[in-house]
Amino acid sequence: MILVTGGTGHLGSATIEHLLKNTSANNIVVFARDENKAKHLIEKGIEVRIGTFDDVTSIDKAMQGIDKVLLISTIDHHRFQQHQNVVEAAKKAGVKHILYTSVSLRDVNTSAIKTLMESHYQTEDYIKTSGLKYTLLRNTLYTDVIPFYIGEKVLDTGVFLPAGDGKVAYALRREMGEAAANVLLQDGNENKTYEITGSELYSYEDVAKALSELSGIDLAYTDIEPAIFSEQLKQVGTPEFVGSLIIGFATDIKNHQFEIVSKDLENLLGREPATLKEALKEVYKF
Repeated sequence: MILVTGGTGHLGSATIEHLLKNTSANNIVVFARDENKAKHLIEKGIEVRIGTFDDVTSIDKAMQGIDKVLLISTIDHHRFQQHQNVVEAAKKAGVKHILYTSVSLRDVNTSAIKTLMESHYQTEDYIKTSGLKYTLLRNTLYTDVIPFYIGEKVLDTGVFLPAGDGKVAYALRREMGEAAANVLLQDGNENKTYEITGSELYSYEDVAKALSELSGIDLAYTDIEPAIFSEQLKQVGTPEFVGSLIIGFATDIKNHQFEIVSKDLENLLGREPATLKEALKEVYKF
C-alpha cells in the first residue's frame, strides 16, 4: 500500500496520475485535509484519509497498513515539525520506505530564503536518523512556476526578473511526479538521494528566447533592480509575502544556487525530460 500526502496538490496529483497507470487504485491511499477537494480521487477508487500534519492522531490513522509513503513537503512556516510528525507516525506504523520531496540547492546557508529552505535539509537529516529506509527527491524549480515569476501575460510585458545571468535546470512538475511514482513502484531506490533536475541549465535570457520562438514575438529579458521589481509587484496587487518570496527565489537564481544538473530524472523516467522550449509550450499553452 502506498500513501501519498498532499495528494490533491499539483505534484501529488501528477504522482497519482502516473501511479494509476501502473497499479490498481486499491493500492493507493491519499492523506488530505479537505474531503471535497479529494472527491475526484474517491471516484477513481482511491481511499482518502482525512487529517492534517498538525493532528498526530489523524496521521497515525492514515499510516495504518501502509508500506510506502511519499511525503510531499508542506509550505507552512513550521513544516519541519509537521514533517517530524509524519516520520514518527510512519515509524510507529511499521512503514517500510519513505520518500521525501526536498530541494536541489547548492548551499542552503547562503540562500536568500534560508529560513524556508533549511527545513528541507532538517527533514532530510531527521529521516536519515529515523531508521526508516528512505529516498530523498531533491527537486529543482518547476518550469510550471515560471509564469508565477514573470507573469501570465509575459507576451505583452516582456521578461522582467532580478535574476541576473543565473541559470536553473528547470523540469516539469508532471515529470517529477512521474519520477516519484516510479520510485514508489520500483525496488532498488532505498537510502538514496536523487537530484531531480532537467538535463540543461537555462537563464532568463534563454526563457525570453524560447518564448520569442514559440510566440513569434520578439521578447527581451530585463535584469530589473529588485527594489523596482518589488514596487511593480505591489502595484499589481501581489501580497507582500508572495513578493518577498519571488524576489528571494530570483536572488538565489542570480547567485547560481540552482545550477545543478543531474541525470537522475532522466534515469528515473527512462527518457530525457522535456527541454525548456517544450515545457514552456505546455505551460503557456501555445
